[in-house]
Amino acid sequence: MTESADDVVFVEWGGRWRTLAFGPIFCGIALVIELLTGPVVHWIGLAVIALVLVGFTYVQVVAARRHATVRLTRDMLQQGTEDVDIDEIITVFPEPDYEKTGGDPERWELARALGELSGVPRKRHGVGLRLRGGGLVQAWAKDEETLRERLTELVAARKQDSA
Repeated sequence: MTESADDVVFVEWGGRWRTLAFGPIFCGIALVIELLTGPVVHWIGLAVIALVLVGFTYVQVVAARRHATVRLTRDMLQQGTEDVDIDEIITVFPEPDYEKTGGDPERWELARALGELSGVPRKRHGVGLRLRGGGLVQAWAKDEETLRERLTELVAARKQDSA
């Protein structure tokens, strides 16, 4: 099944392809400095370093896009390599209120994070979900407020449609 751009409600890419350009840009800056200041220019060395940096960065970007991308469509929440059908989500929990709980975490904050990672990825924040069957999980995103809003809207719309 192919999706149109209208089906995507929220997306955060785990890595950006433009990151591949950083290594060659820095090597280009080093090349310019060598051309302006020294009698020896390390053409081959800088080219090899640029290629090695692109290779290592490529592996990191591919891994980040595979394991840390968040995509929300009208029917599916994709968290890294795990997909959750919107029909499976019963409740989207509000932001934690630590004043109310006395600084203790909410139950959903201790639940497993979606995706195959061991926890919520760095620089991302959890959004608590109750799934059909009673299980608690954490969705996650850098912009968790927008993800929570979009998920709440989709779950409420599904509840109205089924009622």
